[in-house]
Amino acid sequence: MVIAIVAAALYPQFADAWTVGNAAYFMIWTFMAMGLSVIWGYAGALSFGQTAFFGLAGYAYGVLTINIGSAYGFTIVALLLAVALAGLFALIIGYFMFYGRISGVFVGIVTLSVTLVLETFMAQTAGPQWHIGAARLNGFNGMSGMPPLTIPWPGGALSLFPGPALYYVLLALVVVCYLGLRILLNSRFGNVLVAIRENPHRAEMLGYDIRVYQMLAFGLGGALAGLSGALYTAWGQYITPSSMGLTAAALPIIWVAVGGRRDITATLLGTLLVLSAFQALTIYGSQYALVAMGALLLVTVLVAPQGLVVLAMKGIARLTGGNRS
Repeated sequence: MVIAIVAAALYPQFADAWTVGNAAYFMIWTFMAMGLSVIWGYAGALSFGQTAFFGLAGYAYGVLTINIGSAYGFTIVALLLAVALAGLFALIIGYFMFYGRISGVFVGIVTLSVTLVLETFMAQTAGPQWHIGAARLNGFNGMSGMPPLTIPWPGGALSLFPGPALYYVLLALVVVCYLGLRILLNSRFGNVLVAIRENPHRAEMLGYDIRVYQMLAFGLGGALAGLSGALYTAWGQYITPSSMGLTAAALPIIWVAVGGRRDITATLLGTLLVLSAFQALTIYGSQYALVAMGALLLVTVLVAPQGLVVLAMKGIARLTGGNRS
């Protein structure tokens, strides 16, 4: 891991500014993927609602910063408030789902419905009456003009436009979130989530209130998706309802499934690899990019249901003698 972090830290020294900014863009999405891994891979609840929390936090960041500005580091405060809002919304949705004993495929149906309702609502906010203070929602055209992340700095505030400075901030956030999740998922909380995934009735018979654990996992996943949404909005200085559409909701499922939903490391690596491949396909054959992603998901489900990255890890371990079982 230390080698990987050092390599990532040295990367901007050997790449141009555009490539570094693009790498920062890839890292933004890893938070949502890791959150889905917690919900789906560890807690066993397939959610299509990650983009709903993503979009909610993105719009919240835009509304706050357009109305108040970026002075005195307020963009950091706006980022935290947006993440908290997304996490709270996820907790509320999780409460009604899990305390209502909704499980299995119905979790996916409910979360997808929430996502599509939010997308439809935001897409029809095109008139001048749809505004929050100075922030115009602009319907399907989306909101723009919000400031990037701005950090107070001696001699003047540091605006984190796509480039090396933003790259290093995001790299630090990815490392902190990854390590925090590893600690959490290897703790008693993570063990209970796995027990619920494997056999919820047995976990409940052992005395655990599985609804509380499921709701907390769902809230954590929603907050991480919100972190991606607020960072994306700050990175590109815009957010549109299409970020909550059906296609957008399906893509995180592919990232996590291809990497390996039951391993946070595989999820992180798989997301970065699939995003790189998807971008290349979009550039050189845009009409086939989504078809290729669908085919990749189908191959993963049929050939390596645990994830292609996990399969590759096991293959390398066997070749190097690291796994004799």
